Amino acid sequence: MKNRRALLMMALAVAFGLAAVALASRWLLRQTPGASNRIVVAAADVNLGQRLTPEMLKSLDWPADSLPRGALRDASRLVGRVLKTSVLRDEPLSEAKLAPAGTLGGLSALIAEGKRAITVRVNDVVGVAGFALPGNFVDILVNTQAAGVGRESAISKIVLERILVLAVAQEVGRDETKPRVVNAVTLEVTPAQAENLDLARSVGTLSLALRNQVDPRPGVTEGATKLTLLGAQGAQVAAASPAELPVAQTAAQARPRAQMASAAAPRACIGVIAGVQRTQECL
Repeated sequence: MKNRRALLMMALAVAFGLAAVALASRWLLRQTPGASNRIVVAAADVNLGQRLTPEMLKSLDWPADSLPRGALRDASRLVGRVLKTSVLRDEPLSEAKLAPAGTLGGLSALIAEGKRAITVRVNDVVGVAGFALPGNFVDILVNTQAAGVGRESAISKIVLERILVLAVAQEVGRDETKPRVVNAVTLEVTPAQAENLDLARSVGTLSLALRNQVDPRPGVTEGATKLTLLGAQGAQVAAASPAELPVAQTAAQARPRAQMASAAAPRACIGVIAGVQRTQECL
């Protein structure tokens, strides 16, 4: 009887022990990320526009309660895809950071749907001293002759606003903040804006105005002319050619001198005798 009770107690102890082990195992499995929580991350820093290779990808365990939205799990499906934004090492990849499947690498992958890329020539002044970097927004001004005649018709006007800079020279990286003086800037525009920009650079000189990244307000202006810049009197003076001013001043000074010379010159007189009368006439 006593042996039977002892065996029963031992059996119960073994059963409770096994149950405790099973519960503890399940709890530990919940705390440790499993294969279902492995996501694809960048194995190294990758710049935008690059095509992904197997060496650029790796899988990483990620806590189930903090999985990034849209995180991808199959690295094999990402090989050959192109990034449209730069990523850092161990940063999760998602569809939002990838160009559509089939997109070729390079600048074309960065152009938004319905937009175009157009390049304009700049210098250290036009390019805002090199501060117009990829990812910045600029306004484009043109200095040209307005419809009309005369030098007073010169006008400077903002023709395009909030234009995205895609690249400077041949660089599309957006991580640098150091200014770079280059000779060309590539801009993202709509087809209509591309036509306006092409016309603007053919009829006048272009300038870029760097604007605040988060300021969407339009700069509504009527343009600057010599009349608005100098006033009516200043515009008339500025309209005269520099070669014309000395000529006009010389002519104005010559007129009183001629009058004084004619008044001071001696007059020639002759005597006329008609019969017994004598007269004198002066020329």
